[in-house]
Amino acid sequence: MSNNYWDSKGNDYTKQLGSQSGIVEAGGLRQFLMQTYTWMTLGLAITGLLAVLTANSPAMTQFIFGTRFVFFGLILAELGMVIAFGVALRKGASAGTLLAMFLAYSALNGITLSAILLFYTYESIAQTFFIAAGMFGGMSLYGYVTKRDLSGVGHFARMGLWGLIIAIVVNLFVGSSILSLGISVIGVGVFVILTAYDTQKLKLYYQHYAHDEEGLKKISLGGALTLYLDFINLFLFLLRLLGNRR
Repeated sequence: MSNNYWDSKGNDYTKQLGSQSGIVEAGGLRQFLMQTYTWMTLGLAITGLLAVLTANSPAMTQFIFGTRFVFFGLILAELGMVIAFGVALRKGASAGTLLAMFLAYSALNGITLSAILLFYTYESIAQTFFIAAGMFGGMSLYGYVTKRDLSGVGHFARMGLWGLIIAIVVNLFVGSSILSLGISVIGVGVFVILTAYDTQKLKLYYQHYAHDEEGLKKISLGGALTLYLDFINLFLFLLRLLGNRR
């Protein structure tokens, strides 16, 4: 899930959209965004590779999914790594440290996401991935080009995200198929909005750190993780709607 931890000083610069002075140099912004999406793509590639390797290893699948303790332990470890990344970014960790944490998280996430390769057909996974990529790309482009301040809908989507988390936990005990369908539909909507919102925030953070090369590297990695999470969650909610089970 997305986290507002990009600013190492803990300030929410999204409230200042449109009030920054100066003109953002277009070439520098494009280079910054290209770097961010490159890190994001690398993270997705590592996740995909580890998912395939894990799903095709009987020993690994038995170890991870043989007991709930191991699988849910890995999920909690992932959550801890995201929180640790945010803390490290706020406390001024080096770009190299942040990169190592991001790649380690991408690898661990690939191990846990190997479950979808066991539960869904490869064809439906591939189709859903391309649909998610198209939606993500379109909303990210919208967030980049729009002149509209998306902070309002972005904060609304974040509140919706907390509601989703509560609904998911409740449905673990209720097991309602109707509630599950509603969660998936709302989840797609939430992460579609967050994709545009987080992309627009990247532009704003570039304005703030435009003359701080080291700061830009760190913010680029923070943005890569946030967009990575947006894409993964969008993909998973779509897969629950469109995927064909084995």
